[in-house]
Amino acid sequence: MTDLGTIEEMSFEQAMAELEKTVNRLESGDTPLDESIRLFEYGSRLKKRCEFTLKAAQEKIEKITLDANGVPEGVEEAPF
Repeated sequence: MTDLGTIEEMSFEQAMAELEKTVNRLESGDTPLDESIRLFEYGSRLKKRCEFTLKAAQEKIEKITLDANGVPEGVEEAPF
């Protein structure tokens, strides 16, 4: 497990992978109750991170529209 600061810095993919590992540990049935509670809390924070990242991506996608010529508007120029 990592600390909350690290969770906030995780990418969506990292948080999902960590969440999957956490769920697998909980589902194994081999984890003592106290550790299960800590894992559940950790999983809840990971879930929040994933939801936040997905919401931000959805909002960004919703801002992108096409102009009359079919050119995307509302996108940031990528520095190349």
